[in-house]
This record gives sequence, C-alpha cells and structure tokens, in this order.
Amino acid sequence: MYLSIRDAILPGAGFANIGEALKTLGLSAVEISVAPDMTVPAIEPVGEKTEFTLDSPEAALQYGAHAQECGVRIAALLTMNKFGGDDNDEQVRWVTRTVEAADALGLEAVRIDSIMIDERERPVEQRVDVFADCVRQVLAATEGSKVDIGVENHGWGGNDPAFLDGALERIGSDRFGVTLDTGNFYWWGHPLDEVYAIMERLAPFAKHTHVKAISYPEEIRNQRREVGFEYGKYVCPIAEGDIDHARVIEWLKAAGYDRSFCLEDESLGKVPQEERADVLAADVEYCRGIL
Repeated sequence: MYLSIRDAILPGAGFANIGEALKTLGLSAVEISVAPDMTVPAIEPVGEKTEFTLDSPEAALQYGAHAQECGVRIAALLTMNKFGGDDNDEQVRWVTRTVEAADALGLEAVRIDSIMIDERERPVEQRVDVFADCVRQVLAATEGSKVDIGVENHGWGGNDPAFLDGALERIGSDRFGVTLDTGNFYWWGHPLDEVYAIMERLAPFAKHTHVKAISYPEEIRNQRREVGFEYGKYVCPIAEGDIDHARVIEWLKAAGYDRSFCLEDESLGKVPQEERADVLAADVEYCRGIL
C-alpha cells in the first residue's frame, strides 16, 4: 500500500500545480479527476499548456508520458458522474471512456460516484437497479479490461449500506467494488462502532480509497446523527479524527489490498492558506507512520 493524494485538494493549499505540490509533500502519486469532456490537469505546465485530454488511447499515452517525465504516478482516475438522469447515456459513456483511458495508462482503478439524479425520491431498490444497469453497461463495453471500478460511499444515498450491498450483489463482477472513503460513513451519521463494522465488512471489496477525518464530541460519537451534522465544524486533519486509520489499514491489508491510500483532507478551509501545506505535510507524515 502506498500514499497518494486527490488532485482537487491541492489548489486550496496554494500550490501552483500538481507537480510542485507532490515534491513539497514528498509524495509521488496522485488521483486525477477526469472532466466530462475527458480533459485532465497537467502535472506541471508544458509551456502554456495546463490541460491534457484522454479522449483516445494515444492521447492517454501522451498524458502517461507527461506524468512519467514529471516523476509522478497516477494512482487512479476519478469521475463525478450522476446516473439516472436524462443524459444517462452520456454519463455511462463518460465512465466508459475513463475506464478505457485508465486501461491505456495501465492503471488499476477508476473511482465513480454513487450520487444519482433525484436519489432522495427513489427507493433504494430502484436506485440499485438503475446504478447496476449503468455499471453493467460500462463493464460490458470494457470487457477484457484489467481496470476495476470502485464506487465511492458518497453523498446521501451512497453511504447507505443497503445501496452498496445491493449494487455489489446485483453487479456481481470481480471488476466492481468500492472506493472506500474512511470519513463519509461517519459524516452520514452512522455511529462510530457501526462505521468500523461497515468498513471492515467492505474492505474485501475495496478497489481504491479516500482518507478523511472528523472529530465529534465524545458524547455523540456513538450516537446516530443527522446526515452531515456540523461537518464544517468538526472535519479535521487525519491524525486528529475519531477514526482509527491504523485499524482500517489492517483490514485492507488482511483483504489483500495493496493499492493507494489516497489523502482527501477537507479541513483545509479551517486554517489560513499559508498553513494548509503544513497540514497536508502532517497528514502525509501521520499516514506514512501507520502504513
């Protein structure tokens, strides 16, 4: 297992580009967000060029060469898809093309989103049906690929174990699993003991990870809370949170997971910008220690 970081976290810490951030933090791996038009950020500017595209295998290989020249490993690609709307075919195509790009790059996983259009108005069985149908289309279109798809436990519906269990059962593919976000089940309102039980059970299905932390007052840690309860107040650096990430790492290792442990510290907005790089550096040091 190795450390990586989400590209989306870095601009808020004042870094000029991904390459500068990784060098400063002593990291070499990053998760890259893929836009619907298949553009991705440059690791470092190439002249005036700050974006690349992954719209063909050849373009993906060019991006891979660019990352290699910068001494950077791409840990995974990420899409912010939303299945279930009028543009569902385009959403499926976006994920499919991203998996194809990941295949060209020789990556292991693509993170996809569990958030769906009108998800609060849909019963869980219907959400599972729609989501599973979309993922099966992607898997069929990329048959033979070595790239896994990990749905993140994200948002209102994606942190419901019934949804995740239903999707895993309905899709039933070795290439489909979860992007295990260590903070989101807690954010959703699950009591801390239940968070641990859920993550231990899902560890064998992990294809990728996101690592964040929350520190609630002790008296409410094992109480069920409303979704997102005062998240902005209690989100915190990784080492300061209630989740024992050393336990999570042991579950992942026991399940044979050897991919990236991807930092996603969302607490940076609580400190002045000039201190945010130091917060990330402390995250890196802490996670390296427990790894």
